[in-house]
Amino acid sequence: MMQDTIDKICAYYGDSDAAMIRRAYELACTTLEGKIRSNNHPFIEHPLAVAGIVARELGLGADAVAAVFLHEATRMENSILDTVKGSFDKAVIDMATSLNKISEIKPKDTRLEADRYRKLIASYSSDPKVFLIKLADRLEIMRNLSILPKSDQARKNAETILLYVPLAHQTGVYNVKSELEDLWLKYADPEQFRAISNQLKAGEKEREALVREFVRPLEDKLRQKGIKYTLKARTKSAYSIWRKMQVQDIPFSKVYDVFAIRFIIDAPLDKEKDLCWEVYSLVTEEYEPDTSRLRDWITVPKPNGYQSLQITVKNARGQFLEVQIRTERMDYEAELGSAAHWSYKGVKKEESLRHWLDMVHGLISGNAQESYEQVDSVINQDVFVFTPNGELRQLRAGATVLDFAFDIHSNIGLKCTGAKIGSKMVSIKEKLKTGDVVEILTNKNQKPTAGWLDFVVTSKAKSKIKQRLKEEENKMAREGKQLLERRLKNWKLELPDDDLTYLVKKYKFRTANELFSALGSGTVDVAEIKTYLLDKASHVQEAVESHVTHALRKTESSDYLVIGDNSKLKNVDYKMARCCNPVFGDEVFGFVTINDGIKIHRMSCPNASRLLTLYPHRVQKVRWKDDASTNSFQTTLRCIVESDSAVNEVISTISMFKASIRAFYAKDARNGEKEVTATIYVPSNLELDKIMASLKKLKDLRQVTRQ
Repeated sequence: MMQDTIDKICAYYGDSDAAMIRRAYELACTTLEGKIRSNNHPFIEHPLAVAGIVARELGLGADAVAAVFLHEATRMENSILDTVKGSFDKAVIDMATSLNKISEIKPKDTRLEADRYRKLIASYSSDPKVFLIKLADRLEIMRNLSILPKSDQARKNAETILLYVPLAHQTGVYNVKSELEDLWLKYADPEQFRAISNQLKAGEKEREALVREFVRPLEDKLRQKGIKYTLKARTKSAYSIWRKMQVQDIPFSKVYDVFAIRFIIDAPLDKEKDLCWEVYSLVTEEYEPDTSRLRDWITVPKPNGYQSLQITVKNARGQFLEVQIRTERMDYEAELGSAAHWSYKGVKKEESLRHWLDMVHGLISGNAQESYEQVDSVINQDVFVFTPNGELRQLRAGATVLDFAFDIHSNIGLKCTGAKIGSKMVSIKEKLKTGDVVEILTNKNQKPTAGWLDFVVTSKAKSKIKQRLKEEENKMAREGKQLLERRLKNWKLELPDDDLTYLVKKYKFRTANELFSALGSGTVDVAEIKTYLLDKASHVQEAVESHVTHALRKTESSDYLVIGDNSKLKNVDYKMARCCNPVFGDEVFGFVTINDGIKIHRMSCPNASRLLTLYPHRVQKVRWKDDASTNSFQTTLRCIVESDSAVNEVISTISMFKASIRAFYAKDARNGEKEVTATIYVPSNLELDKIMASLKKLKDLRQVTRQ
């Protein structure tokens, strides 16, 4: 069986190429002897199947086929490659080496780092055949994914959709890309995959008949117009249908472009648009169009260059069909040109991979023009290195150990003294290579120097080093600031931002840092700051006392201020303090502020003790107007309830009284309880007392407090 397989593969090539393939195959048979797959079959079945895909489905040369066997024979023991260099061309050895490196990639978190891993695969594939071989390898694994343990199936499936499908699309290997997507769906959502596949299979003959019926009335009209065209019919893949169903939240029956008919017109460049619109007119004359689904990407192409006219029409049976109209040039660009590479259906543009992707695509189409060395110089503008726990990091080419340390964390960079790469100890200046596993070494006494800027290349490392050097230069300023803070604490004074700004201007400095530096060096005596603050405090005190005296002289009573329904006490503004929200009838006092008039506080206010003790001269006696107020006063109740039903009971109870609820919310508390906060308006504290008394009678209410 296996001999027949290798014979069929060799039959694609000449004698000398076939001999090279057999040498590589025999080496693989020797080194893999006794190894089995998860289905207990000999492991050699895997490279044989991959080689078959490389030869038959991708059409690559004998060197690529030989590299498949050489890779599998040596990936567990790279030293074998050194012993067989005389038996194989350098290109084959290099491909096997690159494949071995890719096989060592163990994504820590594919979903988070998919972009980096795709670039890493590309960096190991300067010869684009390496990537195509790896793609064939992944296709063979996915075709046989069922033989793997469930945990491995999930990991391989995630890697496939996140790493290999986007690269397969970007490189234009559409058949492989489509099959990988369908295989991914088969394992990610088997029920949906079966349902979609069966519906496609059931409608296959009907779709063939639809094409014949659709084009029959158009053939004569197109011939009379002298329009030469090719007709293609395309059925969406199961994955593409599933994706549209998910994105648009529709059933299979509402996916109108499951089946599309494509007119590819033979047209000179200067008549492309006219002929496309003429075909469009003929189609819409014959069939009823859904104009809401017209997509004109001829007049305004997509950003990736894609051009086509797309319309959905209804045939005589009432069935919807998608029709695409484009020229041969447009079709080539869509399938094989730049439009196929970038940003199509959500595939992110990778500018750094552009030349590499173009070359892979050229290899497939037989139009490769650039040398591998040219492409290698482009894709290796970055290096990809790993932390000891497998996290992948991407840095600029030429990055050093110190750059890597800063990329991990600024503090690690600042304390970095060197690194261990493999078993080798290296300095902070050591340049990194793709694939290095780097363990950073640090010392708490390490400090950056200006010389570090001479060899780091990343912007993060440079900015952090400069920042720390600047901090060292400003050490005197920090000491001056600390001195001022200590003195302010001793003096029991504060230095507000506006005062700091004033002092900076007074001493003709540009920044506060310069002022602190002057304090640290003694250029400005810290006692001068104290004098300024004390003088200002004296002026403020005088202003407050004057304001209080002025306000009190204008009140009706020498003993009490009366709180009525009006918003002012004669000429004195007053407001209810938000910290305690007084309600008509509460025991209250007034506190005269500088800018906001008199604030009315409850005697039970959390701030009352501090205000009454520290500022007795600013406290004013107040009382409520004798008759009941016509106003409503805001207050907040906090309830702890033991069930969800009690939440509604709280609302119902409050609504029974003369109160309106302004805001209400509940959140989970400890031990399964709920904390309910209700902001309400009440006319007086008597009504509030009634509400709280009724709430306390609720069976599942454990506590109610006024805030």
